[in-house]
Amino acid sequence: MITGAAHPPRRLRAVFLPLLLALSLAGCAGRPEGVLIPTASAAAPGQVVDIFVATTRQPSGDPGILFSGERGRDLEATAITVSIPPDANRKIGEVQWPKRLPADPAKEFATVRVEPVQTEKDANRWLSRHLPPAKRVLVFVHGFNNRYEEAVYRFAQIVHDSKADAAPVLFTWPSRASIFDYNYDKESANYSRDGLERVLDQIADDPQVADVVVLAHSMGSWLTVEALRQMAIRDGRVPGKISNVILASPDLDVDVFAQQFKTIGTPGPRFTLFVSRDDRALQLSRRISGSVDRLGQVDPTAEPYRSQFEAAGISVIDLTALESGDPLNHGKFAQSPQVVQLIGTRLLAGQEIATTNVALGERLGAIALGTAQTVGGVASATVSAPIAVFDPQTRRTYGEQINRVGRSIENTVISTVAQ
Repeated sequence: MITGAAHPPRRLRAVFLPLLLALSLAGCAGRPEGVLIPTASAAAPGQVVDIFVATTRQPSGDPGILFSGERGRDLEATAITVSIPPDANRKIGEVQWPKRLPADPAKEFATVRVEPVQTEKDANRWLSRHLPPAKRVLVFVHGFNNRYEEAVYRFAQIVHDSKADAAPVLFTWPSRASIFDYNYDKESANYSRDGLERVLDQIADDPQVADVVVLAHSMGSWLTVEALRQMAIRDGRVPGKISNVILASPDLDVDVFAQQFKTIGTPGPRFTLFVSRDDRALQLSRRISGSVDRLGQVDPTAEPYRSQFEAAGISVIDLTALESGDPLNHGKFAQSPQVVQLIGTRLLAGQEIATTNVALGERLGAIALGTAQTVGGVASATVSAPIAVFDPQTRRTYGEQINRVGRSIENTVISTVAQ
């Protein structure tokens, strides 16, 4: 018991304080406020990304912030255009925040245009102008500890870097953007379930839309799966247009997800998970949530998860070995050039990760196999794949793949010794 203690026990301080420090460092300290006041022209260098933003946040009254972290009474919608610096002046996977205002669009993200969307007809007109030939919509739901403008700029980065062939729609819910307001944010996610359901319904009901992909991060995964569960309960199934759901670092109790997934039922959307066992934010979430595994931190090769994912047809992309500039290892899906490109070129298009009966995990194994070369006359026995993909086809052949890699290394060693 720690009730009444002046300080937490040393063991708990050793766990929580480094994570809280990392969370603080990952925040928005030092960034200028008011970045949503349009300061760049449509002729800014680089490219612009047009985003439709729906929110359950409360209007702030400040045109540079637009919406606060408090809960609004109804859905509000805004069309925002963000300028992205030329690729030569930025790193793929990063948001180049302005150091001061006005932003320098040659080197920093900048807001070009902000227009309120007043009616459903206005929303339909925005979709008509921005739907690609594939008639696909990408809906992004952010995670814990996000300001409105952070969600806007991060989504603009994901859309630009992934080269997403989709009309981008952001759903942003009330987050106070404080590491000490985890429970407030979680309840705000619950508060926003009806709002997200309404947005998804309206998009799916639009006859000009053919396909809807939902990408959710962290606590936004809880909100997303809950909204889909509500749709299944209310209508008997999730609309068929919602074809693909991608959960990145999902801050979701694995037992709760199992029940949600069961309620969503079949046929339902295809689920893809991005997981990382070194996700420090989910380590903290696990400890304050009864020490139950979080979905975004599981080992997809370990039982019972391996069999459960295979039976459910869920694909898992393991990013544990991928290096990240994020001190929490919680945002790898957006910050890694390889991952955002995978999202844009494969997952958004609804493609199976395995094609022509050869799983991507096997192709990664083949790539790794090709890099097992002799160094200084000694064979390298260390083969690592920063991105390991486990879809049903990969899981069925993964053991054989590893054996092939091992046999190849063994043959290389024998060949080297024989010389």
